[in-house]
Amino acid sequence: MLAIGINMIQRIQSIYLLIATVLSGGLIFPLNLWITEQGTEFYALDSLSSDNLVLASVFVLFMASSLLTLITIFQFKKRQLQFVLGRLTILINFILVGILVYFAQNLSGEMQVSEKGIGLLIPIFTIVFVALANKAIKKDEELVKSVDRLR
Repeated sequence: MLAIGINMIQRIQSIYLLIATVLSGGLIFPLNLWITEQGTEFYALDSLSSDNLVLASVFVLFMASSLLTLITIFQFKKRQLQFVLGRLTILINFILVGILVYFAQNLSGEMQVSEKGIGLLIPIFTIVFVALANKAIKKDEELVKSVDRLR
């Protein structure tokens, strides 16, 4: 069991995926997404209490992204599945970016965003780290295929 854990951590894509998991699952709690005109900080968890269904899905998408990257880490023996799950995580984060930009730019009357928070960058950083992990996974897959050709 310990050997599996050590072998898993030795791969750079596992480190990238772990960083992406911490970003999308952990940093959404201390980092605000924006500050409203009234001066209230809006966090991802606050989106659950929103009347708007699209805004309410923000926290769920953050958690789905985090859970998916965590699951992806443990699929290190199945590189193809790991690659596909990485792409799915990237897609979820692009959806998150779209929703967050939409609400940060705001429609009139719903909610006025006066100051954008650093939390809006979390999906972008997550996309970067998962893309780096996918690049490393693809490199591993090509290495394994080249060794199989030599046999």
